[in-house]
Amino acid sequence: MIHQYEEKLLTLIDQMVETASDDELFAGGYLRGHISLSAANCELEGETSIEAMNAKVESSMSEAQSELNPADQLIVKEMWQQLQQQAV
Repeated sequence: MIHQYEEKLLTLIDQMVETASDDELFAGGYLRGHISLSAANCELEGETSIEAMNAKVESSMSEAQSELNPADQLIVKEMWQQLQQQAV
């Protein structure tokens, strides 16, 4: 289930590429890393729920918060919200 969810999220990001702004492209690329890392961690830990995956992505982004300025943080968070809604 986690693998399917990861694929859905990554596909949604890929589909945005043609029409995405520079900010959206940045956020999509940034989120890809967090999504893939979180999916791998879920598999290693035997987690199978989408909720666990979402929590891991959010935790990963929170831990890396100092990498981004506040404006970029907002762009990434908004895209993450959109992806979660679209992937359900």
